[in-house]
Amino acid sequence: MAGSRFHSWMGMRLERLDPGSSELSLRVAEDHVNLMGVLHGGVIASLADTATGIALLSVLDPGWSHLTTSLQLTFLAPAKLGEAITAHGRVVKHGRRFGYAEADVLGPQGVLIARAAATFIVLPDAQ
Repeated sequence: MAGSRFHSWMGMRLERLDPGSSELSLRVAEDHVNLMGVLHGGVIASLADTATGIALLSVLDPGWSHLTTSLQLTFLAPAKLGEAITAHGRVVKHGRRFGYAEADVLGPQGVLIARAAATFIVLPDAQ
């Protein structure tokens, strides 16, 4: 993630990576809030997509990558300016051509902000 301008610009940090799971963090900044002053759903979606995608990438064989084919999110609670949030991604199933992962996005005191499910196509790295 350190080499990604998008993730750096967004303020995402990779806190932990184990085979099949990841933990990312983000502090809600002024650029992250919507018109109501709470964390924008698009930021939550980006965080969840990244957490699931990195978790899947951690179990793929060398020379293979993936692309998200669907991302389903359920928003459950707001997050406010200045709060630290985390996304915990976990691989549920992966194969040679398909992957499925889930993520929980949590706020202070472990409040569940959103739950995500993602599917992926697994592809050989572009040459």
